[in-house]
Amino acid sequence: MNTIPSQQEAGQAMIVAEGLTKRFNDFTAVDRVSFSVSAGEILALLGPNGAGKTTTVRMLASILAPTSGRVLVAGYDTVADAQLVRRQVGILTEFPGLYLRMKGLDYLDFFGQLYGLPAERRRQRSLELLELFGMADAAGRRIGEYSKGMRQKMALVRSLLHDPPVLLLDEPTSAMDPHSAKQVRDCIRQLRSAQRAIVLCTHNLPEAENLADRIAIIHQGRIIIMGSPAELKTRLLGPPLLELRWRADSDGHLPVLDDLIAVESRGPGWLRYRTAEPETVNPQLLHRLDEAAVEVVTLSEVPRRLEDVYLRVVEEA
Repeated sequence: MNTIPSQQEAGQAMIVAEGLTKRFNDFTAVDRVSFSVSAGEILALLGPNGAGKTTTVRMLASILAPTSGRVLVAGYDTVADAQLVRRQVGILTEFPGLYLRMKGLDYLDFFGQLYGLPAERRRQRSLELLELFGMADAAGRRIGEYSKGMRQKMALVRSLLHDPPVLLLDEPTSAMDPHSAKQVRDCIRQLRSAQRAIVLCTHNLPEAENLADRIAIIHQGRIIIMGSPAELKTRLLGPPLLELRWRADSDGHLPVLDDLIAVESRGPGWLRYRTAEPETVNPQLLHRLDEAAVEVVTLSEVPRRLEDVYLRVVEEA
């Protein structure tokens, strides 16, 4: 096993996990997991219930100590420097504990004090975040009166109060209506662009594909596969599938293309093919069609779902 980078060597990576393992008696919840997350990057952790995602996040946040392995967060060891790690991390758990009798602004002020923020900064930051999430009108209401989606947004606001460089988000849009979920996703994108490292746990596969730079699929405590959405699709589903459509009633006749592409299916005025080098093949294809006076209507990649990748990985694991 490779040694974990020193604080100086890990400078560009905000999170570095090496051989991370957690056992509860005879049960291994997380088994030798290794990954890194750089500033400005979102890593999504996907996997079935009980795969080890939440346990991994708790170790990253210094809530749980690993049985073996090591994690650096913003250059600090999660065991030796636990208090310093917690100052660098904002965490949203799947079931956030909220003080339901407190009013929204009072609740945020209380946690701002725990983070050591000055009074004026606490108020300014709280109002900014409440406005960002469309919660300003609810600042004076008791949290117990909030809807489930509003409570989830309040928990996210709490995690952002101290402006942490590392965010650990477990099901951030759970129980939200479509408008609120979009607000949260837009905010996550903004936070990434502000050079934060973000770990996102979600069962929402379209959300993961839309937000994440890389995806790690965890099964029985181990990372089975990791890469960008495009990389995972290519590795598991093969080269991109492309569809060509042309005017079947045009004067041109479709030239012979067998030496250029492997046609998978076809019909009147359309065909589908795969190529591992679309940047090379497609211009040649279009050139031949133009020479043959074939009027192209569209040439596009057939969408492939992350769900297909996920199901194949989990079923074959």
